Amino acid sequence: MRLLLVAALCLGVTGRSDGQDWSRFRGPNGSGIAADTGYPTEFGPERHLRWRSAVRPGKSSPVLGRRHIFLTAFDGGTLYTQCFDRETGRLVWERAEQPARHEDAHVLNEPSAATPVTDGDNVYVFFRDLGVISYDPAGAVRWKRAMGPFTNRMGAVTSPIIAGASLVMVLDQIESSSIVALSLATGEVQWTTPRTETDAWATPVLYQVPGAAPQILTAGGGQYGAHALETGERLWTHKGLAPAIVASPVVVGNTVVGFGYGYDSTPPFSAALAANDRDADGRLSLEECGDSAWMIGIAKYYGNRDGFAVENEWIEAWATIVAPSSLVAVALDKDAAGRISPRELWRYQKSFVAVVPSPLVLDGLVYTIKNGGILTVLSADTGAVVKMGRVGAVPASYSASPVTAEGRIYLANEDGTVAVLRAGKDWELVAANDLGEPLYATPALSQGRIVVRGAKSLFCFGSR
Repeated sequence: MRLLLVAALCLGVTGRSDGQDWSRFRGPNGSGIAADTGYPTEFGPERHLRWRSAVRPGKSSPVLGRRHIFLTAFDGGTLYTQCFDRETGRLVWERAEQPARHEDAHVLNEPSAATPVTDGDNVYVFFRDLGVISYDPAGAVRWKRAMGPFTNRMGAVTSPIIAGASLVMVLDQIESSSIVALSLATGEVQWTTPRTETDAWATPVLYQVPGAAPQILTAGGGQYGAHALETGERLWTHKGLAPAIVASPVVVGNTVVGFGYGYDSTPPFSAALAANDRDADGRLSLEECGDSAWMIGIAKYYGNRDGFAVENEWIEAWATIVAPSSLVAVALDKDAAGRISPRELWRYQKSFVAVVPSPLVLDGLVYTIKNGGILTVLSADTGAVVKMGRVGAVPASYSASPVTAEGRIYLANEDGTVAVLRAGKDWELVAANDLGEPLYATPALSQGRIVVRGAKSLFCFGSR
């Protein structure tokens, strides 16, 4: 059975009057797909540039309201929310907040890395060192809710989504994982549901079939899961994913596609000691862990949690992520009672270690991009590899997820190039657009405009 993309999935539960706009991480229901036309193929600082504005440092992706573009930043120890005019790029307002604490995290997971979400007018931002804040279109605080601290080895970085009248967040961590719904109007907790998943970093998606109540689909800790939007009740679980889930899942029709990674074996603790144990006491202090969020997490959250990593804690921590990497497609079948009974369709078991970008599913094909620029295309029906190759002549690292419009795929890399591919089984590179600064954020596509966040600039490109 051919998988057909449901472009308008969950229009009735997103809370948006223009639900196809780019209001959340990766646009409509996290698909990365823009349904409209008029997007340029070749662009840059001197070509098809509508405007360019300076931005503060950060790695969150831009989201689009009716009149504004929102993003977050971390600069000089301060957390920022910035609001730009969609038409002109003018900075309309920015608001600053001081962190309540500092939580350890991976070097790429800076304190403002979570992508905000907008209902078209208001914006909702999450900072792991503070909590959630909602601002109105003029930048006035509507409400604040303190959250944390979190026990997440690489740093909590969930991006919130809007579903109906709720702001939904998945807070998977080493202990006390949960999913929570907050009122869009007041920030009050509507419900909280504990989760068995451990620390993960994927953003959820929505799933709904005609005549049924909407569900929140999640990926984390080696499993897919679903919660009722109305109550938070856990509806079903499907195990079999890899333990480390960074990339977000994608829903296509009645199928969910996602991947995670694991490691083949536990590296010897003796090697870590040889490289880092400066005082030769047979353990690793927080100072000796340096900027390794992984080793810091072991010292702080495993064993006796005394701030030192020792061999038994090392083994315990590594045991949670020694497992095969895999890309897994699961069918969301219904049983006789009308309940979802998930069923694995296929799996592609190859290494996805340290792969951050989420998959893209388009016209019966699944696209994944890895560091080095290796693009793999698989059949969405069977998981069979259709084509694998390098994007461009020079290897590059990728944090941004692929997005698409008009049969073209846009891939932004950390070297500052946005590659444009003709999608399909025989995909080919049609343009390589150098923007001149590192790119970590996922581009936003809407109304023929491409909004790209760089290390220093916010660009808007369009041919009309």
